[in-house]
Amino acid sequence: MIIKNNTTKLLVPLSFILILPFVQKQWFNLYLLNINDISFYSILYYLSGAICPSLVCLNSLKNYTYYNFTKDKNHSIKIIKGKSLLFLVAVNLIFLSYLIADYIYINFDLIFNLFLEGIKVPKPDIPQLIFFIFLISILLIFKNSRFLLKKIILANFILISIYLWHLQINNIGVDEQFHIYRYFGLSDLNLINLFILVAIEISFYTWSFISYRTNLSDWIVPKPQRGDVISFLNIFIFYFFIIIYYSILT
Repeated sequence: MIIKNNTTKLLVPLSFILILPFVQKQWFNLYLLNINDISFYSILYYLSGAICPSLVCLNSLKNYTYYNFTKDKNHSIKIIKGKSLLFLVAVNLIFLSYLIADYIYINFDLIFNLFLEGIKVPKPDIPQLIFFIFLISILLIFKNSRFLLKKIILANFILISIYLWHLQINNIGVDEQFHIYRYFGLSDLNLINLFILVAIEISFYTWSFISYRTNLSDWIVPKPQRGDVISFLNIFIFYFFIIIYYSILT
């Protein structure tokens, strides 16, 4: 893989993200002075909830979607094939498909619980869930539909982030009727939303590596090398700062 260490390029947006929650808290204090009226700072504070999610999505779309691996598997000493590759493909594809299906369901569940009270989205039963997982798995196999799915996931992240921001500003409690409430046993819904996205990012990267070009048709995948590990670590570095942002904001 062509190694492009984006850590240096990320310093400016990451520094901005660390400063942003303190600025938002000041806007919130000014908003509280005129809490009963619509003011410039109230609008600014409401809109500020979309800043960090938008940066996350732009960075993910640019750096964590269109992966380019340049290894020659025919000359690679260490390769994955046979039953080991079948197990890796099946586990990663099913896990990623399930995460995507459940993440999209979380979005619809929030919409109906927040804005369409009285209408409850039925959770898919086992046959329906298997069908959705199968459908998403098919889409993940093809490059163009895989990129489309990634864009849908990022749009899903922004929407859920905005819903949660709305909940936080209006002090709306979340109970067990919300599907997202059941994740990880955490009380911070922003972190739950972020952790789901990180899990999808890691699984998406792994699947992109496995399915790159003719890997699956040749049924031979080279084992990850140092360059792949560095690119993998970049994901953790970026989202570690996003976790700090939400921790400070809370």
